[in-house]
Amino acid sequence: MANPNRNQNQNQNQNQNQNRNQNQNQNHNQNSNANATPEEDFNLRETRPSLGGGRLSGNDRVGTAFDLVEQMDYLYVRVVKAKELPAAADPFVELKLGGFTSTTRHFEKTPTPEWNQVFSILKDRIQAPFIEISVKDKARNGDNLIGLTVFDAVDVPRRVPPDSPLAPEWYRLENRRGERVAGELMFAIWMGTQADEAFPEAWHLDATTINGDGIASIRSKVYLSPRLWYLRVNVIEAQELQLGDRNRQQPDIFVRGAHGNMMLRTRISQSKNVNPLWNEDLMFTVSEPFDEQLVLCLVEKIGPKKEEELGQCSIPLHGVEKRLDFKPPLSRWYNLEKHTVSENGQRNVNKLNSRVHLRISLDGGYHVLDELTHYSSDLRPTARQLWKPAIGVLELGILNAQNLTAMKTKDGRGFTDAYCVAKYGQKWIRTRTILNSFNPKWNEQYTWEVFDPCTVVTVGVFDNCHLQGVNGNAKDSRIGKVRIRLSTLETGRVYTHSYPLTVLSPTGVKKMGEIQLAVRFSCASLFNILMMYAQPLLPNLHYQHPLSCHQIESLRNQATQIVSTRLSRAEPPLRKEVVEFMLDVGSNMWSVRRSKANHYRMAGTLSVVVKCVKWFDQICSWTNPFVTVLVHIAFLAYICFPWMILSTVFLFLFLIGVWNYRGRPRHPPHMDVRLSQADNALNDELDEEFDTFPTSQKQIDVVKMRYDRLRAIASRVQTVFGDIATQGERLYNLLSWRDPRATALFLVFCFVACVVLYVTPMKVVCAVAGFYAMRHPRFRNPVPSLALSFMRRLPARTDSLL
Repeated sequence: MANPNRNQNQNQNQNQNQNRNQNQNQNHNQNSNANATPEEDFNLRETRPSLGGGRLSGNDRVGTAFDLVEQMDYLYVRVVKAKELPAAADPFVELKLGGFTSTTRHFEKTPTPEWNQVFSILKDRIQAPFIEISVKDKARNGDNLIGLTVFDAVDVPRRVPPDSPLAPEWYRLENRRGERVAGELMFAIWMGTQADEAFPEAWHLDATTINGDGIASIRSKVYLSPRLWYLRVNVIEAQELQLGDRNRQQPDIFVRGAHGNMMLRTRISQSKNVNPLWNEDLMFTVSEPFDEQLVLCLVEKIGPKKEEELGQCSIPLHGVEKRLDFKPPLSRWYNLEKHTVSENGQRNVNKLNSRVHLRISLDGGYHVLDELTHYSSDLRPTARQLWKPAIGVLELGILNAQNLTAMKTKDGRGFTDAYCVAKYGQKWIRTRTILNSFNPKWNEQYTWEVFDPCTVVTVGVFDNCHLQGVNGNAKDSRIGKVRIRLSTLETGRVYTHSYPLTVLSPTGVKKMGEIQLAVRFSCASLFNILMMYAQPLLPNLHYQHPLSCHQIESLRNQATQIVSTRLSRAEPPLRKEVVEFMLDVGSNMWSVRRSKANHYRMAGTLSVVVKCVKWFDQICSWTNPFVTVLVHIAFLAYICFPWMILSTVFLFLFLIGVWNYRGRPRHPPHMDVRLSQADNALNDELDEEFDTFPTSQKQIDVVKMRYDRLRAIASRVQTVFGDIATQGERLYNLLSWRDPRATALFLVFCFVACVVLYVTPMKVVCAVAGFYAMRHPRFRNPVPSLALSFMRRLPARTDSLL
């Protein structure tokens, strides 16, 4: 056996050399990022990683466990227990492999401790040929060694799942001189992969610098969103309310409802008496297990800022009726109470003779929207009785990231502790945190059931800022986000791409690195997927009894708050800033950049209509006489054989679709910086986009400039809306006799047209109208037509505007 001290010195030198090389590579990556062109920065790149240990290529359709990630070899050590140790010792086990050291917990005065703890380290990071496993005494000072054993870290047995776990064995302890000492240690050592069942709970030797509560935050976890319901409270009426001032003749009374942090109120009752009527709905978002109660307060408004509580009632939600349709629930009277506080601070509850009439239900036929509909990952109703079977399976392999930006600095050196979060449906996953690496490798694979192909899976990358214990002020920094729509994926195909990670900040758009993902969407029946395209996007109750836009926005804000609060209480927590970034909280706020992007999107959509108009204008101007003559012949053929029109149109669409199949998209869509107008956005526009609501900007000049800019944009929109309204009013005034002469002329025209069209065959009319529209420019007059001139002379309601 080689000398462990000499090997340890060699390994320390190797660690220093490797760290020096890693720093050089990181600096090189940062420089290459800075010098890259924008065209190269934000493009999607197809990759061909060695998935499944080289057993699966990018287009294979055979699925096995962990076949969408690259195989990573780990050295595992399971420390089970020890026996025959000194009775007065406080034993613990220390593992040392080169420059990496880790320890188990210790037991006080226990000669036969049991740890059953697993340690692991990536094979590529093994820098020493031997691993030293020592049993030490925490109660001793100085040399606290009880005994040790040295094991060959290279020549270890290999375990391949689904093989059973390797049986641990007893090993005798020796001192540093190789002499036998009292005590034996049971452990098992083997070489495995990330597919090993011991991997999720293993302590990584290269993460020994983390302590306290930060240890739990570096492990991979799976989270489930709380089950959300819409709570509908129909406030009908109240009876025998006791007013503070009995002489008040017409009291203004309303109902205020509160659940958690959300507070809603009804309108002031129109019946100004002590038996007010409302018949108004209050909608809340609530989550199981319904720990919080619904509190309803009846309030009298006395003045502009003065209110008096007339009574309240607290309603537990456990017994509330859950309904699947819109059948009215049973109504119920609830007695009111009045809470008062005595002079000594004691809280008193007084029973009142007043009562309130309510209908309360949990509506399970709706889908609770915690995401924007465009990015929704689940569209099922809340009630499980309405769920349909899954139509497929989504498999996501999170491989690695490259060239990440330094998110933190320590001792003048930048570093990043990156982890990924993926969300689809109610299932959230969080990968383990890779410490101090700009090129982290996760190689973790996850699976979701798919109930609708027109859904989106979201993957975000974050920097862990909570590794040295609890820090209430620190927030995990966002590195980037990727969205993948399942309907854009071919079933059974493995997509392996490197997606750009971009973040928009008040200083502009910046590429933070790239993330490599492998995605596969598989289904058992193609017919079931095709049938989904004929189904409504949301449950039927959304269309039979739709919610208003204001209700949808308010309920979505409540849902995101509930989800972020619940996940932030898990261990390790999925923090609020992470959940809000994944759920796109605040993305519907006003933004000049988004307005420009939507404007160009609309222009791109209407570009086809514009091209058709230009083409018809070229036909009418006889730019190409040969094409114009062919169009005249085709038009005449359609006049003679009108049944060919629709069939020709659908044939033309079919041929266009077949022709476009050759140039169909080969890659899934990704975040497009140009489409988002992020590369052309001004700093002030971005600063306004990231401003809070209400604004936190303290410079009056900046607020005035933004206000003036918003007025300029709104004036253009106002002008367009006014022009559209003017043309509609002119059409209406054709028959309104607002202009008697114009209406009389139009009626005469209608009568003449009626007689002419009655005696003239429709084919002749269409032929004359078509040839007149396509007449030669020699027979055209640049002056506007009679019909257009007549329309422009009609009155509109613009004369009545102030």
